Amino acid sequence: MKREAVASGDQPFGAVVVKDGVIIGYGPSRVILDHNPNAHAERIALLDAQRRHGINATIGAEIYSTSRPCLACENTLAVENVARMYVGADGADAGRPQRSR
Repeated sequence: MKREAVASGDQPFGAVVVKDGVIIGYGPSRVILDHNPNAHAERIALLDAQRRHGINATIGAEIYSTSRPCLACENTLAVENVARMYVGADGADAGRPQRSR
């Protein structure tokens, strides 16, 4: 998903929603393409899973993301009863960029 996001001209973030070992939702970042600051990969993957499999599909699911989701995305995942979140190893992608000192 990260590669798809970059190839389409968006930010380098991606996520997938998995339930019972099967990917049920895909989410490349759509922030730039959709001109929507809320179109983070995690939310796109969540919406994709719910569109494909129904509103309750994400209950007990897992999400795999290239980096730690923002607090708004974490809250959305909690509200939608996603059971577990796995994030990429590079924590430098999470949050706002550090300023040079």
